[in-house]
Amino acid sequence: MSESKPLVGVLALQGAFEEHQQCLEKAGCRTKQIRTARDMEDIDGIVLPGGESTAMGLIGTASVHDGKNVWEALKEFTATKPVWGTCAGMILLAERCVGASAVIENGQSLIGGMDILVCRNYFGSQISSFEMATPPPPSSSSDEDAAANTTTYPGVFIRAPAILAAGKDVRILGKVVATPCRQAAVVLNELETKIKNGEKVIQMGVVDALERDQGLHYKVVVKPHETEEEKKEGTDETDNDRDRDGTISLPGAADGSNAREVICAVQKNHILCTAFHPELTEDYRWHSYFVKMVAESKNNKAS
Repeated sequence: MSESKPLVGVLALQGAFEEHQQCLEKAGCRTKQIRTARDMEDIDGIVLPGGESTAMGLIGTASVHDGKNVWEALKEFTATKPVWGTCAGMILLAERCVGASAVIENGQSLIGGMDILVCRNYFGSQISSFEMATPPPPSSSSDEDAAANTTTYPGVFIRAPAILAAGKDVRILGKVVATPCRQAAVVLNELETKIKNGEKVIQMGVVDALERDQGLHYKVVVKPHETEEEKKEGTDETDNDRDRDGTISLPGAADGSNAREVICAVQKNHILCTAFHPELTEDYRWHSYFVKMVAESKNNKAS
């Protein structure tokens, strides 16, 4: 195996890290499982896999080697090198999170780095898992990449989070229209109330919202990714759709139901986030996209 290939670490505290390794190697890089701060010393990029973000946070903050836990090392790494968070990994990279687990005394342990507001388990529980068409990753200038990215990507959503709002410097790579599960819907209702009251929300647990269930009724609506022709018929996104100066602007209901357009993929410089699980498909386009991000970062540092 060529040493010139990028070495990408996969956080192996919990979750689908082996599946990510297989996909990354298919995409043309070397991989390494990451469990301690020392493991990160020689890698060029890292993937934070899907799994259980609460469990990852508990393990990551408790595992100390050479005076530094994994979370502290990840925060330092995220500041300068490529990082990709999928599903639970996306939650960990978020600056703001609602629907956090009630079992964590001081709130969800986040690494941060991506200016997004995430709602945990937006799409429902494990039994509500599904696959739907989502936007493919951005194509490069090559004709081969452009041709490959004309088709949608099979997004696998398992207890998946959704991005409700993104900062002005965050590039939105994909959106879907879907109804929040009942639990998430109550959380969003509580969040909207807090925003109207002028509160700045960084984290909000699920218990507070569930105690205020106001008998809301929801029907399930999941729509596929729009084609380019369908997009042209709609309205263009404006700056008003983004949050400004820390003000949260929640997506509204659609089609007379409680379905919302939510964000499922974003990028800010060297940080990439997807709400779905690319490692559970045989479509390696998102992994190839991240490997290219890592290779470019490595080459820029070498020049």
